[in-house]
Amino acid sequence: MKHLIDIMDLSIEELDEMIDVAKDIIADPEKYAHKCAGKKLATLFFEPSTRTRLSFEAAMYELGGNVLGFSEAQSSSAAKGESVSDTIRTVGCYADIIAMRHPKEGAPIAGTRRSTVPVINAGDGGHNHPTQTLTDLLTISREKGRLDHLTIGLCGDLKFGRTVHSLINAMSRYTGNRFVLISPEELKIPEYLRYETLIKKEQDFVETGDLEGAMPELDILYMTRVQRERFFNEQDYLRLKDSYILTPDKLEYAKEDLSILHPLPRVNEISVAVDDDPRARYFEQVRNGKYIRMALILKLLKEAGTIN
Repeated sequence: MKHLIDIMDLSIEELDEMIDVAKDIIADPEKYAHKCAGKKLATLFFEPSTRTRLSFEAAMYELGGNVLGFSEAQSSSAAKGESVSDTIRTVGCYADIIAMRHPKEGAPIAGTRRSTVPVINAGDGGHNHPTQTLTDLLTISREKGRLDHLTIGLCGDLKFGRTVHSLINAMSRYTGNRFVLISPEELKIPEYLRYETLIKKEQDFVETGDLEGAMPELDILYMTRVQRERFFNEQDYLRLKDSYILTPDKLEYAKEDLSILHPLPRVNEISVAVDDDPRARYFEQVRNGKYIRMALILKLLKEAGTIN
């Protein structure tokens, strides 16, 4: 049974194939309107979500399928102490594919061990968020026409930002990419990621606290929020939450074809005044999330032998 727990579960060939399918869906949505007729997606969201949950639901509906599930742990048997493994095995009796978000790192992979249907990790704590990374890859591909030889700035919470971790892992597999890691000292990328993905693989990267100084060289600026829910200490969160706020004046020396991305939700790290800048692509990024999740659902259901 094929699952998607980590973006590294997918080969470059599979990534490129899904991006191509997503682009075909955008070009000809009617062609895919009944691909999942009679099939059901279960969305098991043990922590809050807007974009990810709704984009999965929209994706399945636009493929002609149906959706069931829950949007908080308290509305599931987890509130009674049921294990993730038992929840997934139970829901697999009702649905053909499962998308799951959980606050604990590793929970989705634990759930796959006894699953009879494909499971998609829709985010596990501060660890991985592979479908957001697929969204990011589709967006970068559509914006730049390629996924290689780019300078990518990642700014904000790089320690707890699961979207950042997954994106670095994915983009490090394409030739010639350079990473500019912009964060306060306390929110630098985890040591395991720095060593295993960047140093060990001899990736070109630099760490800095200076967003404006880095701006002129960037092809992509990936902003992230400082995540209150990942902090154990409220004082630390309050001290760091406004470390970087992107405003129009900070874009003065940016490239004309810079693409500004953000996994959303934002708090105040991107001023609403930036929204009208043609380089702001984060709402188009949201739209791309639906198309790439459609491509992913199709891929996993085909590999499970559930659809043709």
